[in-house]
Amino acid sequence: MAEVDVRPAQTGDPGPGPSGGGLSLEVANLTKRYGGNTVVDDLSFVARPGRVTGFLGPNGSGKSTTMKVMLDLASAEHGGATIGGQRYRDLPDPAGTVGALLESNAFHPGRSGRDHLRILADAAGTSSDRVDEVLELVHLDDAADRRVGGYSLGMRQRLGFAAALLGDPPVLVLDEPANGLDPQGMHEMRDLLRSRAAHGHTVLVSSHLLAEVELLADDLVVIHRGRLVAHGSLEELQEDATLVRSDSIAELRQVLEASGADVQPDAEGAIVVRGLSIAAIGDQAFAAGIALHELSPHAGSLEARFLRWTSAAATHDRPDDTEVTA
Repeated sequence: MAEVDVRPAQTGDPGPGPSGGGLSLEVANLTKRYGGNTVVDDLSFVARPGRVTGFLGPNGSGKSTTMKVMLDLASAEHGGATIGGQRYRDLPDPAGTVGALLESNAFHPGRSGRDHLRILADAAGTSSDRVDEVLELVHLDDAADRRVGGYSLGMRQRLGFAAALLGDPPVLVLDEPANGLDPQGMHEMRDLLRSRAAHGHTVLVSSHLLAEVELLADDLVVIHRGRLVAHGSLEELQEDATLVRSDSIAELRQVLEASGADVQPDAEGAIVVRGLSIAAIGDQAFAAGIALHELSPHAGSLEARFLRWTSAAATHDRPDDTEVTA
């Protein structure tokens, strides 16, 4: 079975982003407990400037807790999180450095969307002109003067996103930003987030919408039960399997499994092979006198890989485990 790199991400300043600057969001050896329950367990990774980082994990895996520690909304027993080398509470201009969306209902229902943003802008010392700019950015300008209590879930999500963008921050921390959005809304948000990353900003997005993350993210951080189970660029994590077709598929499967490969059936009668390179698979088939009709890299869906990573983590989860392979 092919290994996914699950060693703690190398921390430290990765250098400037595409625009000549940028702030890394670094989590280093973070451990957080509630009572006797360890929610986040020695977690380390870096979200880099110029990249959209997808932050994935099942319900209860510790994602929300990790993001709260990033924003100093929760304290850690060990380790912590920094933005550009500083804790959030030590930043000279927190609202102008980090934009966050953690809840879609943090609004007074009797206020208009515009008034909600004006209050936030005033508190942060941001120009009131910026309120109109972000309302237009998230396509909420037509509903800006309506009471938030009458907004749909998707409209509240847009308002929360507008609040995160209010200070034009170089770092965004977003929890389920596409929740409640229609396909057009998701497309618009995706374009906006990718544009900010292209200008050297750091974007961390937690989501359960794996198909959307696959379209959006450059890098992935996957956790399960508070532990890191996979990390790396989306491209690297996709290149972990080979699709093979043959008229002698059962015989070929036996040959490859005898060589230590992980072989799984594909829906269309082929097999998906992990743990052997394409060249090694071809050599094994040739030595066995088996003709191949297809031998190609196989990424599979992010959903399939996510389930494999988290299932492997659950299978190997032990108190003394330091890393998991999938």
